[in-house]
Amino acid sequence: MQLSDDTRNKVLLFQQTEITEYHIYKRLAQRIKSPENARILDQIAEDELRHYNGWKEYTGEEVQPRWLFVWFYYLVSLTFGFTFGVKLMELGEEAAQVNYESVAKEIPEAAQYHDEEDRHEHQLIEMLDEERLQYAGSVVLGLNDALVELTGALAGLTLALQNVKLIALSGLITGIAASLSMAASEYLSTRSEKTSKHPVRAAVYTGIAYIVTVTLLILPYLLFENYYLDLAIALTTAVIIIAVFNYYISIAKGESFKERFLEMAGLSLSVAAFSFVIGYFIRRWLGIEI
Repeated sequence: MQLSDDTRNKVLLFQQTEITEYHIYKRLAQRIKSPENARILDQIAEDELRHYNGWKEYTGEEVQPRWLFVWFYYLVSLTFGFTFGVKLMELGEEAAQVNYESVAKEIPEAAQYHDEEDRHEHQLIEMLDEERLQYAGSVVLGLNDALVELTGALAGLTLALQNVKLIALSGLITGIAASLSMAASEYLSTRSEKTSKHPVRAAVYTGIAYIVTVTLLILPYLLFENYYLDLAIALTTAVIIIAVFNYYISIAKGESFKERFLEMAGLSLSVAAFSFVIGYFIRRWLGIEI
């Protein structure tokens, strides 16, 4: 069949996308421990290869994969989990599916490929059984509590103490004690819920999330002498942590990024502002000058 130049260029792009994703899925399938997840990924890879060969019948050309994309998504999947990596890649397929419809008049198979791509997404959703996603709630608990508690504490301490070393010391003591307390609470909570989550692992995820957050928020006070600048950096860091984590969850679990981000950021910054004012009045009330 003789294709128009526009359709031919689109089909060549489809070929490259399909062969690129074939190599990504194949590599992930070889690394996944779960036999069922590996089987599904391998099946999707074979479908992508079949699509590639189907498009090749119309162009008569071999197309090389985009190896940079292959290794990028492969490494992202190894680092952040295969669910996140594959979901991130699937976002790019939405635009491709629209283009499939634009060539369906000249290539009847395009509609079939479109339906199969939709099916891939539903299959991938069913694969959300990674440990890191099972314990996402524990990470949220550690992050959220650390962000709300420590941003508030640092804001209050900044105005009350006005000394970076004292603020850092107080913040670290507060943060470490609170992280151990939260980890213990999560252990007891998970144990009593009788869920599939392991209580010790849930506690570890919560504790690590808390400690990492505390470290990042306290760090400016260990580097710079201007405590107002340190507070601004700490609050900015808090917003960045919230944005990064919620972006991860929004991709991996298909939840709303904007809603979760605004809720967590608004809560943390509101508590910080309130604590900042409270710190000022307590300092004035006690008549403390440092």
